Amino acid sequence: MKTVIIDYGSGNLKSAEKSTLRAARDAGLDMDVIVTSSPKEVLSADRIILPGVGAFADCMRGLKSLDGMIDALEEAVLTQKKPFLGICVGMQLLADAGLEHGRTEGLGWINGTVEMIKVSDPKLKVPHMGWNNLDLVSDHTVLNGIESGEHAYFVHSYHFKTANHTNTLAHVDYSTKITAMIGRDNIIGTQFHPEKSQSLGLKLLENFLKWSPQHD
Repeated sequence: MKTVIIDYGSGNLKSAEKSTLRAARDAGLDMDVIVTSSPKEVLSADRIILPGVGAFADCMRGLKSLDGMIDALEEAVLTQKKPFLGICVGMQLLADAGLEHGRTEGLGWINGTVEMIKVSDPKLKVPHMGWNNLDLVSDHTVLNGIESGEHAYFVHSYHFKTANHTNTLAHVDYSTKITAMIGRDNIIGTQFHPEKSQSLGLKLLENFLKWSPQHD
């Protein structure tokens, strides 16, 4: 089996690769983990991870700059229904649009927009950075063995506002509810960084690597 982590010039690629390899080992899986910019590798993969850090528009521009990559992603994920995980801005790119410095169209795989975090408590700062406890609102398979109250690591100034609440799998309370995890069908995304979230992150990655969406 093969999992690809897409390199489009934005993401914690080394830490994501290392954590995914460890999760595969912990799960007892014989799996190659490849960091790649190749659409052909995406099409031949069993699972796909799209990381991302930085501004929405920059990340979308970087993804579009890889000739054939968005077509390959749509074929692999939307048509062939391969398991997909978006991380941080990689999750945000699934939205209809990002509203940072104007409107930038996203992939449109999960309806919603990415908007700036607005807090009412002056003691809370933006960006939302550090550890925050998850409030799970779904019993999704990828959350097996993870409970509400466990902590994950965040660093972001914008958050995904889902158009359909059933696409929200978990959120955190940061003066307002911030979407922490989204999903539908064979697609999931985390606003937090699994590769920086210690045991919780490794468990989520392990679950993702074992996940069979067609059996859910």
